[in-house]
Amino acid sequence: MKLICGLGNPGERYRGTRHNVGFEVIDLLASRHVPSNGFAAMKTEAVAARWRRPSAGEAGGTNQDVWLVKPLTFMNVSGLAVGDMVRYFDIALPDVLIVCDDVNLPLGRLRARATGSEGGHNGLRSIAEHLGTIDYPRLRVGVGRGDERRDLASHVLAKFEPDERAAVEETVIRAADAVEMWVSDGLARMMNTFNRAEDRA
Repeated sequence: MKLICGLGNPGERYRGTRHNVGFEVIDLLASRHVPSNGFAAMKTEAVAARWRRPSAGEAGGTNQDVWLVKPLTFMNVSGLAVGDMVRYFDIALPDVLIVCDDVNLPLGRLRARATGSEGGHNGLRSIAEHLGTIDYPRLRVGVGRGDERRDLASHVLAKFEPDERAAVEETVIRAADAVEMWVSDGLARMMNTFNRAEDRA
């Protein structure tokens, strides 16, 4: 079993904001792999959709569950939902992938890591607090910093500019492709394929 959690803020007012790009990736994955009934409320402060896929070497046999998760908590306390889901399903941390925005990466860049600090991201900080470790895979999706004179909180809660939207949509598609590679081939393959050469660890 695997768990993929996209970070964001619930509610219509946050749709299309930089902070919600993780939700967009999860929504695209659900549209590719989950029947039309989609997401259901969990007992863990989250909505989740179950992607059933055949386990390797077991064609027509056992399915591997992949949970696509969007926390109903706000970004700064995302760890509540993630920690509860991990414990409820007893998922090993290498089988957990967090997808989030990153203002420190230019729009369109992807960066996958097996561990690392929160880098100023309050959602990742909350997850580390509730998991008790920073050692969990994450895929950061670059959303750009913009004018550094602008308050960072206002920036991440703002919607993308119209002239950025095409690049955002392409980036979300690439991020979903990266997540699918993580599910089928593992973290190292995803990093080698989607990280830029100078970012590889």
